[in-house]
Amino acid sequence: MISAPCRLGILATLVPGQPVSFTEMKAATSLSDGNLHVQTRKLADVGYIEINKVMKGRRSVTEFRLTELGLERLRLHVMKLQAVLDAEADVTRPARAGQPDDSAVWA
Repeated sequence: MISAPCRLGILATLVPGQPVSFTEMKAATSLSDGNLHVQTRKLADVGYIEINKVMKGRRSVTEFRLTELGLERLRLHVMKLQAVLDAEADVTRPARAGQPDDSAVWA
């Protein structure tokens, strides 16, 4: 569920804990209205986010908030990704012929 880049982006945007409006989420993720609606609905259906309609003046605004379950699952996903990276770091790879060694780029 979380590995889709668009859903991962939505969850990452919500990590600070403050509610994020539909407009703010759209700007943060660069998703179209329809895709943002579909992806947030999928996350809400599994309990990872809450979707609320709030009144701001005379207008109804859709806001998203990360749930405890969503934060827990995001942390688990990140831990699994880190484990993959850690395992990869343990493997020594030979440099490919014709490819420069860029391992000192950040030095």
